[in-house]
Amino acid sequence: MRKRNNYIWPIVLAFTLALGVFIGGKLNFNDSPEKLFSTNSKKDKLNRLIDYIDYEYVDEIDTDSIVDVTVNNILEKLDPHSVYIPKKDMTEVAESMKGDFVGIGINFYPYKDTISVIRTIENGPSHLIGIQPGDRILMADNDTLFGKNLPNETIVAKLKGKKGTLVNLTVYRKKEERTFNVAVKRGVVPLKSVESYYMLTPEMGYIKINRFAESTFKEFKAALSDLRKQGAIKLALDLRDNPGGYLGIAEQMADEFLKDGKLILFTKNKKGKINKVFATDKGNFEDKPIYVLINERSASASEIIAGALQDNDIGTIVGRRSFGKGLVQREMELGDGSAVRLTVSRYYTPTGRSIQKTYEKGNKDYYQRFTDRYHSGELISLDSIKVVDSLKFKTPKGKVVYGGGGIIPDVFVPIGRYEEERLEALNNVGFFSYFVFEHLDKDRQRYADSVKEDFIANFKVDDIVFEKFIDYAIRSRESMQFYDYETQLKLYIKAAMAEQLFDSNSAAKITSEIDNMLNEVLSTDASALIKPETSLID
Repeated sequence: MRKRNNYIWPIVLAFTLALGVFIGGKLNFNDSPEKLFSTNSKKDKLNRLIDYIDYEYVDEIDTDSIVDVTVNNILEKLDPHSVYIPKKDMTEVAESMKGDFVGIGINFYPYKDTISVIRTIENGPSHLIGIQPGDRILMADNDTLFGKNLPNETIVAKLKGKKGTLVNLTVYRKKEERTFNVAVKRGVVPLKSVESYYMLTPEMGYIKINRFAESTFKEFKAALSDLRKQGAIKLALDLRDNPGGYLGIAEQMADEFLKDGKLILFTKNKKGKINKVFATDKGNFEDKPIYVLINERSASASEIIAGALQDNDIGTIVGRRSFGKGLVQREMELGDGSAVRLTVSRYYTPTGRSIQKTYEKGNKDYYQRFTDRYHSGELISLDSIKVVDSLKFKTPKGKVVYGGGGIIPDVFVPIGRYEEERLEALNNVGFFSYFVFEHLDKDRQRYADSVKEDFIANFKVDDIVFEKFIDYAIRSRESMQFYDYETQLKLYIKAAMAEQLFDSNSAAKITSEIDNMLNEVLSTDASALIKPETSLID
């Protein structure tokens, strides 16, 4: 095993910080960007400098890149969450936050230099036209899609396009050993933010949300409605690793659990203007047990929901202290296809606490404080969380809560042992999925008659498949105590198979067996030892 693998899970721990946790909608200025940046001496200085470089500098210089660097440097002096989005990234960012894109609807894996279909999106363009898991897409129109080092973005660009347009694919179907051509009409493909949902127990539903996009509340309502039809009178809402998104979506979701008139949050800008947001009578999951799962990578909109429920003495927050982002951004286009998300206010939970951690020493120190949590022991022990008495608040029922750097849960669940976290990290980067794809690809017919419910309940990864996985891991230079973690490894393999054969809900249900935080939810619910008014920190 290479030395770098010793550090894989701390790296993954910090990975999502680079994803740009942000919240807010779009600015609605009356003035155009040109008027907003009207002439004055400070702006003239920057404009003249760029013009001098553009026209007079001895060598050819890409002044666009200089502008990008300049904008980034300016924003870095403000706060860690005011960010610049270059033109080249705007489409991807916009699609992620909108919740869909126009394409052909496949999950693919570049396998041996060929685009191989893992599965099609249900009722998407490729699914409806008959593309199957294991198919290789060789060409799109006249463009070759196989060969070494073909970037994913290049492949995606060939398959995406305008809604309703046709793309002619050349497909090789391995199991039939034939090549054929098919025309696929591009359509809207959802980017689901409700990652999975299912019945955790006969009474408790489970919903996992990975971000707060435009489509999230609609997805959430549909999932919750389905779970209620299945008998859910309790809910586990999983916001772990959720970096946030739109403020309004978080407000709508919190409203589902809070009674009419309850304060959800309030914001305050630099002029001191306060805007309060209250729950309405629209909520349809009020007065029901709810458990909100958070961890150190839960930020922004995730913290708004956790804080709103905790401060209103609703439900139970389970997990580890959240990230600590209490700043609100709004987006403004800069006229050339790029945009800036600028911090315009702070938000406060109903008791009046700001959960924004300090950034007075700059961005480097800000993110270092996050990684320091791993070394300080606060991910292992509740007692290691440092709180400030001056930031102590009380809920209406007298529960003590703290501001100044994240939401502290009502029920603390320590991070897993190194090998457990490493296995989860490998699962998150697709390691088990790659092995499973190879395994299925050799004999898909073996699983052709598998039934989802029976597979989840009864299928077991046999020792032959397990030994093949060990060989695969060793070839990939991943070394571990395989037999000490045989149960967990087989579950991850089974979950990857379920996802490729069926759907992500099946995979999530399988891995829930070894999910320490979910097991704590079930234990807490069963024992009812932790009551809403109980404070773990005083």
